[in-house]
Amino acid sequence: IGNSFELTCPPKSNITMVTWKISPKIGSPCTLGYRADQNKTNRTTCSDSMDWKFRPDWDPALEIRQVGIAHEGNYTCEVVATEGNFHKTYHLTMLVPPRLTVYCDDHGNPVCEAVAGKPAAQISWALESNSTLQEEGYDNGTVTVLSKFLTYSTNVTNTTCIVSHPAGNQSKSIAC
Repeated sequence: IGNSFELTCPPKSNITMVTWKISPKIGSPCTLGYRADQNKTNRTTCSDSMDWKFRPDWDPALEIRQVGIAHEGNYTCEVVATEGNFHKTYHLTMLVPPRLTVYCDDHGNPVCEAVAGKPAAQISWALESNSTLQEEGYDNGTVTVLSKFLTYSTNVTNTTCIVSHPAGNQSKSIAC
């Protein structure tokens, strides 16, 4: 997220036409097109953050600048060349690592929060005990997961929260 990202087309010589068809999960589809016989490019409803990486007659790669969750979706490059028609499809999905917060609630119970991750993180505790779990989803597709370690039945003074996520695992200890 926030960086530039490049998607490539099948490399072919003698390209007649190239079309990028973009179908985001959220928002309307758009296209970028290039016709070699007219040396002309065309775009329909694509945001300024998406454009040709270089000149499409040299390299028909697509560059996405300032990548964000709104760029999730399907990207298909269709190439028409003298050897035939070729296409390549990408399914772009964002992984957003959650921010890990650990604190003690008003009753002295350890609380672990995995804030704004995508997909939702999994929370566990190093010590087996009862715990509660809450999830809150946001419009941008991220999810906050909150787990409370219930210490009423044990004399635990220090415990560790373990957050599992495809973008990386984290853990923090706390004494309440």
